This record gives sequence, structure tokens and C-alpha cells, in this order.
Amino acid sequence: NEYGITVEAVAQGSQSDLETAVNGAIATGELPNLTMGFANGLVRWYGLDVIAPLNAYIDDPVYGLSDEVQAGIFPGPYSSGTLPDATQIGIPMHQSAQVFFYNHTWASELGFDGPPETAAEFKEQACAAAAANDADDNPDNDGTGGLVYYPDASQIIPWVWAFGGEILTADGTGYDLNNQAVVDAAIFLNDLVVSGCTLTTPSYPNPEFAGRLALFASSSTAGIPFQAAAMTEAGSTDEWGAIPFPGPEGRYVNAFGQMIGIVSTNPDQDLASWIFLKYLTSPETQSTWIGYTGYFPSQSTTDVGTRPTDDAIWGGALELLDLGKAEPNLAAHGAVRGAIRDAFDAVAVATSQEEIVGILDALNATAAQLVAESE
Repeated sequence: NEYGITVEAVAQGSQSDLETAVNGAIATGELPNLTMGFANGLVRWYGLDVIAPLNAYIDDPVYGLSDEVQAGIFPGPYSSGTLPDATQIGIPMHQSAQVFFYNHTWASELGFDGPPETAAEFKEQACAAAAANDADDNPDNDGTGGLVYYPDASQIIPWVWAFGGEILTADGTGYDLNNQAVVDAAIFLNDLVVSGCTLTTPSYPNPEFAGRLALFASSSTAGIPFQAAAMTEAGSTDEWGAIPFPGPEGRYVNAFGQMIGIVSTNPDQDLASWIFLKYLTSPETQSTWIGYTGYFPSQSTTDVGTRPTDDAIWGGALELLDLGKAEPNLAAHGAVRGAIRDAFDAVAVATSQEEIVGILDALNATAAQLVAESE
């Protein structure tokens, strides 16, 4: 490069291995210049004065991001690195999205013209698929057919958005997990389970979706190749693809991905880190990166070549990125995600709306405690 900057890449294994390595480096002081990480990890390290704010670099007249580049960054993944006071602590390297895989062929055979646009239509289709499997001549598929219910936070949060709500307080500093939209989403999901329109799977639901045991299965878009392989293995010729979470208040996908942050060192090294970060996340470099990884770009101006044509399912999912929103980046979010999963496990077997509200009240209290412990 024209600046004479030398970069050494040091692999750290999995994301959890990376976080452990950075936490250890904070203790010893032997830190890298840049690190990847999920947004809540960067926020935690920023609170320890490890991660540098990027606003001055982004807006620098010489080394900053052009107006065109800034306008092209998808707001969902970019907002993951934005603090409530507008401090930017990371730039997205790429993105993926939590979506539903949907069997178009089977839905058509069930009498539906296309994917559901609302939560009510979603229930209608899920229950129709479940009823079809119960009514056929195969007893082995009884109790299947609708939605694979797996209440991971990545799936619960976009349902809340689709019901018109948020899971954070208005100032973005805490959680609001018992507001009306959360209650409405929980009641909807409980109703799906109670109505017999869901199923559970022992692992990733790729074979169940491929075998028409599920009309809907939620997945990260990074799972598209694995689902495609399962369809091939099952000998399925069904047309399928990715659709958003539909609700009475809109349609959403959960946009997420790893961020890259600069570790505060000294002015010269920090500037060199920024120049490399700008290069690594540029539309031109992302074009190459996506060709190898299959992830989606974090910038709309990235040239993805012929991939949408070569892989129509990937291309269809790419069109959903404008519906993407990002989960909160609070330092406590990793722990809160686990609490959301536990709460919506309980929601599935609740026997009344009062019980559901009680579960969400307890979840909200737990989240507040986790936020307090993280400060």
C-alpha cells in the first residue's frame, strides 16, 4: 500500500476463543491493533478504554469515509457499532440475517399463493401444513408440518419488531422486555404452539425442512448452503427460499455480523489501523471477501458479481437486507440473550395470558439486573 503499512493477521479460532484472547490481552497489556468481535464485546472493551472511538476518523477530510460510502452502509449492521451518544466503535466486516426458510412448492400445494405477509397469514399457513401432515397416510409425520419452534433470541427479537415494538428503553441504556409488543409476540407464539402448529428438532432443522416436516424453519442466511445440501440429500426438488418475519406492523430480518474495532495504542498506529480498517471494509474488498465466504456485504454498493443469478436463494435473501435491524449492543446483551431464550421456552408451555405476562415481567427484571452487573 502507498503508506508502507505492514499488517500481520493472527488467527484466534472461534469467536469465543477470540474474546478470551482479547480479555487475556487486556490483563497483560499485550494487545493487538485491531480486533474483530460482536458488537456487545466491543462495547464492553470500549468501557475499559481499550477500543478507540472512530468518529474523527470516519469524518476526516483526508482519510475518512466518503459521503457515498457512508450512505451505502446498511443501517442495520452499522448501528451495531453505534453507542447511544452516537460514538461509533466498530465498522461491520460483513453481515448475515436471521430469516425464515420457506417451502414455496409445498405452500402452493396447500393452496397458498405466496409467503405470508402478516402474522395471521403466517399462522394460517403453519397450521395448514401441520393439519396436512396429521391427515395424510404417514403416521411418522404426525405432529409436524408447521414452524420449527426454537426460541433463540435471534428469532424472538425480530418477532417483537414485526409486532411494532423494541426491546430497549427509549434512551437505549436498558431493556424493556415486557412492553405490549413483546407481550403480543409472546401470545402469538404461545398460540402457535398450543394450536399444534409447531414442532421441535434435536438439532439444526435442515433435514426436517427438506423432508416437509416444517413449512417454516428459521436460520441465519449463512446456513443457506447447509439447507441446500440437505435438500439435495433428501432428493427434494421443492422450490424454497428466505422470507422475513411477518407481523401486523411490518416485516423484518435480524441483521447481524462481526464488527472490527481499533485498539487504542498511539496516534500513529491508530491511524494506520484505521487506514487498514477502511480498506478491509471497503466495497471493493468486500466484493472479494463475499466471493470466498458467502456472507452478505455490509455496503449496498458492493459488487456481488453474478452470485445472485448463480445462487437464486442467496440472491433472494440479499434482497431482504433493506428490512434488516440490529440487536442491541449493550455489554450485557450476551447474558440477556440467554435469559430471553429461557423465558420464551416458558412462554411456549404457558397456560394463560396472565402467566405469559408474569414470565415477561420476570424477564425484564432479570435483564435489568444483568445490565447493572455489567456496569
